[in-house]
Amino acid sequence: MLGRLGVQKPDVADVSQEVFLIVHRRLPDYDEDRATLRAWIYGICVRAAADYRKRAYRRNERVGLPALELVVSPEQHRELELRRARARLQAVLAELDGGKREVFVLYELEELPMPEVARIVDCPLQTAYSRLHAARKAIAAAFGERLASGETS
Repeated sequence: MLGRLGVQKPDVADVSQEVFLIVHRRLPDYDEDRATLRAWIYGICVRAAADYRKRAYRRNERVGLPALELVVSPEQHRELELRRARARLQAVLAELDGGKREVFVLYELEELPMPEVARIVDCPLQTAYSRLHAARKAIAAAFGERLASGETS
């Protein structure tokens, strides 16, 4: 989930460690009447990813191309298509503003109910739905008519 919220792949482990430290430190303050444990941890992930994106060194750092893999699987073309689609989605998510990206990731990818998403991102329910609609529109535009028509090839 952290990767989908804008944390670069080489830094996911470090940010995950930060999340676990925060969870460990704040667990006595957890109130099960306000949110489920899952939603509470997602909220911490959202804030940790936002903090990560704000760090100055991330703005100037260029991530190099990944190393080529030498292993060839029988379904190489399908895997390549999925890898390209994931990379494209990551690029589109990176271009969305934080609020839209967070709502989209939590609702569409992590499959949390919208009332929980609204609590996690600390906004009214209708605002969360509005952000989701805007994010879907941007992603559909980036993927073109293939996404709208449901085609995969």
